[in-house]
Amino acid sequence: MSRIKIIFLVSLGVFTLSFAAILIRLTEAPSIVIAAGRLLVASLILQPLFFKNFSKYYQELKQTQWWLVVLAGLFLALHFALWIESLNHTSVPSSVVLVTTDPIFVALLSPLLLGEKVSFKIIMGIILGMAGVFLISQASFSSFSKTQGNILALMAAFCTACYLIIGRKVRQQLSLVSYIYLMYTTSAVVLIVIMFLMGKSFLGLAPKAYIFIVLLGLGPQLIGHTSFNWALRYLQTPVVAMLILGEPIGSMILSWLILKEPPILPEIIGGAIIFLSIYIAASDSKILQ
Repeated sequence: MSRIKIIFLVSLGVFTLSFAAILIRLTEAPSIVIAAGRLLVASLILQPLFFKNFSKYYQELKQTQWWLVVLAGLFLALHFALWIESLNHTSVPSSVVLVTTDPIFVALLSPLLLGEKVSFKIIMGIILGMAGVFLISQASFSSFSKTQGNILALMAAFCTACYLIIGRKVRQQLSLVSYIYLMYTTSAVVLIVIMFLMGKSFLGLAPKAYIFIVLLGLGPQLIGHTSFNWALRYLQTPVVAMLILGEPIGSMILSWLILKEPPILPEIIGGAIIFLSIYIAASDSKILQ
């Protein structure tokens, strides 16, 4: 696979993913409904592709650890439920920066789940990254709601790390369509069940809400997340996690332009520290080789 093609497709994914936080903030619907809706849209669109070559994809899933794909779908569902709810409590810049700290968690989990050694550079990156997270959280300590939102975003980042690590392992044996169809469908089912348990439904939303949910499923989900799941076959997990760091930059700019919500100084400084820490952690030669 050529480097230019990988960079182009992942850059396209990052660009579409940058719109996710903006669309979510503009969608007048409960967070769990938005999360379930975007995954349902993606799953339904993938159905014809999956069942067109059902025998091929079914054989693939039989010959691999398909339960890991289901587990990845569960982590993805938790990621969206936590992150989308965080946007109801904290600012877009804080939420998006904190939710993209997943490379730090990848560095912590890789030795346990992928057998990778954690170097001194990675340890230093983790320490620096936590300092950046603390700085961003300090800006919100005056508000319990914002602190809660920041914590939810960090929990969502942990779920992303788990989902990426599983994807890196499984994608070596599975084609993209079979992997993302089962994973997105699992996430949709989990979120829909949670939605009903919470007494929510897809009914009674404003027309614009349905449009934004469909756009979330088409853009950030099918193009954005799928580009990263595709890249997991060719790049190691910390590299893919680091590439997602383009999202906060785009989201901060769009938040400023569309929502009139400019980042405050602590968020800018804390975000810069986090980006530096992730670069240090993910630029270890043993990871990027």
